[in-house]
Amino acid sequence: MAKKGNRVQVILECTEQKESGVAGMSRYVTTKNKKNTPDRLERKKYNPYLKKVTVHREIK
Repeated sequence: MAKKGNRVQVILECTEQKESGVAGMSRYVTTKNKKNTPDRLERKKYNPYLKKVTVHREIK
């Protein structure tokens, strides 16, 4: 039986790439605990299109 909990999958999308107009989109999938972090996640991750570490923010 599956576990019932507060963990949900979220998608992180690069914020700098939208502004720069470079083709492609850097996205990562991760999980978060909805109870502990109700607001949107923000993490620094590597963007292969821009070839540098950028801020990725939770979408949707």
